[in-house]
Amino acid sequence: MAQLVAGGAMNDQEFDGMAEGLGGQSLPERDTPLYNHPLPLLEDWLRSMGGRQRGPHSCQWDLHQPQWSALLELEVEELKVSWSQDGRQSVRHFPYGLSRADVEAAILAGP
Repeated sequence: MAQLVAGGAMNDQEFDGMAEGLGGQSLPERDTPLYNHPLPLLEDWLRSMGGRQRGPHSCQWDLHQPQWSALLELEVEELKVSWSQDGRQSVRHFPYGLSRADVEAAILAGP
């Protein structure tokens, strides 16, 4: 499956290769729960989807797609996603026990 990035898409091997450049760590398999991902790799994963961190040490990320935008928040127990579309807001909470693949699919599906 391709990973969405701001300038296009990259496949899992390219993304894993990018992650390996960060201290030699590689991204776990896509079916691995988020709680088994080190924070720097979670942040790189969010960037690979086109997310932009709100500040240098912020737990809040913005993600914009043609039909919607979302605020992603790395909270203590879960990833909170708040989508905005046509003036409406929809919020979902994804426990870190869910796989990266499932969470990514749910986020990119939109509200």
